[in-house]
Amino acid sequence: MSFLLKKAWDDFLCPMLQRPKRLQVAALCYRRTDSGKDVLLITSRDTRRWIIPKGWPIKGMDAPQAAMQEAWEEAGVSKGHGSTQSIGSYCYDKRMATGWTVPVETLVFPVDVQSLKDDFPEANERDRKWVPAAEAANLVHEPELRDILRDL
Repeated sequence: MSFLLKKAWDDFLCPMLQRPKRLQVAALCYRRTDSGKDVLLITSRDTRRWIIPKGWPIKGMDAPQAAMQEAWEEAGVSKGHGSTQSIGSYCYDKRMATGWTVPVETLVFPVDVQSLKDDFPEANERDRKWVPAAEAANLVHEPELRDILRDL
């Protein structure tokens, strides 16, 4: 009997109760150097851990455009060549203002940065720094994002 209950839970009830992942878009901002590529990391506002610019989709923009908008607002990328193709995705649990967490899948779009501004919307809320891609992979927490950075 307990086998049948567990099977019903695993095969039917549990999948019905799971929420689908929400979608975010991210800009993997990089610049070319003599030794490879450097990545622009920023700190999150709450935990101050190192991340890449990301956010929710923006009405009226496609995913790559929204990623570029996040790169401007969160990191000050004023000019860059962005790709229309995602180079991968990573998942994480986002803590909402309510204290609850929601599962999020984040599509990552590469952006070859041409110029940065020091005065941007979230300049007073975040730190930013350029680091080699391999070092960036060691600074972020999300395993799938680490893999994307190592492949850069």
